[in-house]
Amino acid sequence: MSYKPQPVDTSSVTLSPDIIDLTERLAKNTHDVWAQERMAQGWHFGLERNDSRKEHPSLVPYEELPEAEKVYDRNTAIQALKAVIAFGYRISKA
Repeated sequence: MSYKPQPVDTSSVTLSPDIIDLTERLAKNTHDVWAQERMAQGWHFGLERNDSRKEHPSLVPYEELPEAEKVYDRNTAIQALKAVIAFGYRISKA
């Protein structure tokens, strides 16, 4: 395989406290979008993931996710926000 991921370098981007506060809301939204898509595909909650029965243990409200799952969603939000800033955009609350 010749694919070599090359995400934008965000190592020098620092997020302000108000943007850090936004990450939790974005993480919850990311989870809700994912869950909505899965449910539309016929998936439902199950104690263990079972692809053939379309069961997934993460089909619960964000607040009920294990911390490790929340960290994954938070990191996705943080990296997206850092990338936006690295691309030269500004984020401000209206």
